[in-house]
Amino acid sequence: MTDVGRHPNITLHTMSEVVDVKGYVGNFKARIVKKARYVIEKECTSCGECTKACPVVFPDEFNAGLSSRKAIYISFPQAVPSSYTINMNECMGRGCSKCLDACDKNCIDFHMSDEEIIEDIGSIVVATGLEPYDPREMDEYGYTRFENVITSLEFERLVNAGGPTKGTLVRPTDRKRPATIGFVQCVGSRSLKKGGEYCSNVCCMNTIKSTLLLKEHYPDIDIKVFYIDIRAFGKGFENLYNRSRKLGVQYLKGLPGSVEELADGSLRIAVENTAVEKIESHDLQMLVLALGIKPASGTRRLQEIMGLQLTSDGFYLEAHPKLLPVDAATRGIFYAGCAEGPKDIKETVTQGSAAAARAIRLMHKGEIVSDPITSEVIAEHCTSCGRCAEVCPYNAITVDKKKKTPAVVNTAACAGCGTCGAECLFGAIVMNHFTDEQINSQTDAMLVKDAQNKIVAFACNWCSYAGADYAGVSRIQYPANVRIIRTMCSGRVDEKFVWHAFGKGAPIVLISGCHIGDCHYIDANHWTEKRFSKIRKKMEKLGIRPERLQLEWISAAEGIRFADVMSDMEELRKNVSKNEIEETVSILESAGKV
Repeated sequence: MTDVGRHPNITLHTMSEVVDVKGYVGNFKARIVKKARYVIEKECTSCGECTKACPVVFPDEFNAGLSSRKAIYISFPQAVPSSYTINMNECMGRGCSKCLDACDKNCIDFHMSDEEIIEDIGSIVVATGLEPYDPREMDEYGYTRFENVITSLEFERLVNAGGPTKGTLVRPTDRKRPATIGFVQCVGSRSLKKGGEYCSNVCCMNTIKSTLLLKEHYPDIDIKVFYIDIRAFGKGFENLYNRSRKLGVQYLKGLPGSVEELADGSLRIAVENTAVEKIESHDLQMLVLALGIKPASGTRRLQEIMGLQLTSDGFYLEAHPKLLPVDAATRGIFYAGCAEGPKDIKETVTQGSAAAARAIRLMHKGEIVSDPITSEVIAEHCTSCGRCAEVCPYNAITVDKKKKTPAVVNTAACAGCGTCGAECLFGAIVMNHFTDEQINSQTDAMLVKDAQNKIVAFACNWCSYAGADYAGVSRIQYPANVRIIRTMCSGRVDEKFVWHAFGKGAPIVLISGCHIGDCHYIDANHWTEKRFSKIRKKMEKLGIRPERLQLEWISAAEGIRFADVMSDMEELRKNVSKNEIEETVSILESAGKV
């Protein structure tokens, strides 16, 4: 942090909040509200005279409420800038003014107000961090009722040399060193009802580290760890776990069912030890709850501002878990640390370095090179209905419905999925390099001979087409009569493409794309699914068997599934007669579909 604060090319906005982000890659505009510090930070020398004079005392958040601070304070010892801050919700203001009188540098300004800052930004790294789970929701462990039940965060401050007890472990009730300590794992993690269903990644190793620290300082202390599973999968982590056990730490497979306080302030817990299938009772002088990790409180707000995506757990969703693990689906935005999911320090640093490298790779040339596969609006055909803007996953299209001006595509923001072109009812959008004429021409070429024996498959570039390629290089056998038309996304498959294929005599048409929730264009395949249902209903009304149109989700790694799906399509094709194909062509010609 100190290096960041001193770096000439880094502007550090402390006590600030991003309230709005507009624009696109290379041209973002962020609106930031910088909260008033009420202390002129450039003039403050951190002498501490003001805090000595302040009469107001509050719990210190940095020490998890185990110590106190004044209304004017430094958030934590290594804070940058090293300047005091006044919490005006706690301060008595000018009615007191003792800090103002004590400050020889005249750094305190009660008239300071919040400041709005506008920053022009080329790329963004989202590193919103995490929040510990609030154990008050799981009060079966007695956190709100028993003083000697503490969280892992409070324990960290107690054993830290810079903490409220200078590193000496004491019980909150009598300030004496506990002889027996218990750790409860997965508090707020891997729970269907309370907290999150996911593993928080860091809790097991944090507890193991704490047991080693305790055994190093207090070899005679009795330690018991109650757990579901110990997940020590990192480099050297299993060795640390084994060291802890060799030092005498007891690991009991089972979580406490009840906690009660004894007369002397100790705790008696009942737990089912699933390793021996017995219910056991243990007396402890202190109980530590290993807290899970939650997404930061501002995650959803930032997601709405920047148009990002969230997983079901509430963390940010990356563009691709393997190929683009630090990229957001919106180009120019990257993730670092626990914004994307629970991580330990090593993983956080690794991902932070990767995010910085991705941002540098994008910006170092001074200009952005965009792919030519983008949408283009034909102004004279556009009715300003706004449908294209509604379906665009990247908000790359703007339409002024009031002024009835044609839609405008921001080519820098457009990722080329083609969903807008497929949804436009007026033919006002051209998808460069994947135009309607180009795709229909491929269909024509495929079905010019022996059409009734062929299967037409529209496959998305990133998953289904790659799945076909994987099946090929793996020498997985599938019917040779499949003819694949590549599109960048299944969202590009227009209803007109389907009618055109059936009109040329195709017995079976398959639309294939990324799995729902794994689309490379955020949620474009949701529109594919809706469009597929509409086409099938129309087929039924026209008297065409809906089963002849199929939709399948196939990922790039599912070569075997691709082969199985194509085999299923071949079985369907065998049930389509030549007369049925000819009747379909006649129906579509009569309905004006071809």
